[in-house]
Amino acid sequence: MFEQERERLLAALPAGFVIEHVGSTAVPELAAKPIVDMLLGASRLEAVDAVLPVLAGLGYDYRPEHEDAFPDRRFLAWPMTRPRRFHLHGVRIGGEFWQSHLAFRDRLRADTGLAGEYGTLKQRLVQAFGDDRAGYTAAKSPFIQQVLATRGD
Repeated sequence: MFEQERERLLAALPAGFVIEHVGSTAVPELAAKPIVDMLLGASRLEAVDAVLPVLAGLGYDYRPEHEDAFPDRRFLAWPMTRPRRFHLHGVRIGGEFWQSHLAFRDRLRADTGLAGEYGTLKQRLVQAFGDDRAGYTAAKSPFIQQVLATRGD
């Protein structure tokens, strides 16, 4: 699913954009919601802003309210109505959001034991938090921060 959507997006966008598969669906065998997370990278955040109408034309729902928590990210989802199949995070290549998401994905891909720990944590948190997305996300944060703190780069 990621590869097809990546190609669809890149065909519609001007040159210079990069799309990376991140999130749990990017890690083999990791438990995940059926939503593919993608980073849409550009040299400047303004380039992402400039293509928001193009993305809307492809059926993506731009959600600016998420910028309260992450002002350096543009969040979009497809399709416009739930259930969603794709989350698109427009960010600057090399920025903190870009680097941390790729580093976390790469650590989990490289260490199946670590990926298993994360999967177990996610399953436990789903049981504890149910539909409370904010609580679930906040509860995963210490594990993610620990992985990033020990990434060794």
